[in-house]
Amino acid sequence: MKRMQLEVISQTVNETRPAPILFVHGAWHGAWCWENFLPYFARHGYAAHALSLRGHGASEGRDKIRWYSAAYDYVADVDQIIQTLPQPPILVGHSMGGYIIQKYLETHTAPAGVLLASTPVSGILGFTLRASRRHPWEYLKSQLLLDTWQLVATPALMQDTFFSPQMPSEDIARHFARIQPESFRSGLDTLFLDLPRPAKVKTPLLVLGAENDHVFSVQEQQATAQAYGTKAEIFPDMAHDMMLESNWQQVADRILSWLQQQGL
Repeated sequence: MKRMQLEVISQTVNETRPAPILFVHGAWHGAWCWENFLPYFARHGYAAHALSLRGHGASEGRDKIRWYSAAYDYVADVDQIIQTLPQPPILVGHSMGGYIIQKYLETHTAPAGVLLASTPVSGILGFTLRASRRHPWEYLKSQLLLDTWQLVATPALMQDTFFSPQMPSEDIARHFARIQPESFRSGLDTLFLDLPRPAKVKTPLLVLGAENDHVFSVQEQQATAQAYGTKAEIFPDMAHDMMLESNWQQVADRILSWLQQQGL
């Protein structure tokens, strides 16, 4: 498979931890969404890296993004970056990034993995039904045009999908300027073409969800955690973009404490 020119944002302050961290973003996002986590984890001794999947951020391939496969193309991007790191990294995936990590770990191992408001093991059927009820016209357009951008195409739609109502308007404007179109094929992968297979995953996982997530429900996070032999931890007063919400540090601190429990 062709090697892609992929954007990677890295931060290291005082590297004292035994494994680096690789952060994997979700749909419509890029490496930029880890702007809080990268410096925070770097200050806690981790070599912290975030990639932009092909067609995202400053990575190549934007013109072909509609038909990229999350299960193959995006997983290949993660594998490509892992091959450049000196040690196998801890993997942290948000939303679709959590799906990508689950698929990667079916055939690879890692020191640990964190699923953050992740695509559940049941796929995105629940999200699809909720989106069609919550924003029926935008959902219909997304299907007719084969363009999931329609679901987040205004600042108000984006905020309703990703953020709490109290998110400051200047932050909404800043984030809206950076979100982008997403692969339509990736939605098919995560709907029914290639769902996660938890029985193949041997890496210990931490599953974190948000109480007010309009994308993936608390029940879906709990079912995902159960499939991996653990329990989901749900953060109150938080929406889908847990790493960008105002109380993001609570999430980061929980990841840090769990990694310490794992000896990482």
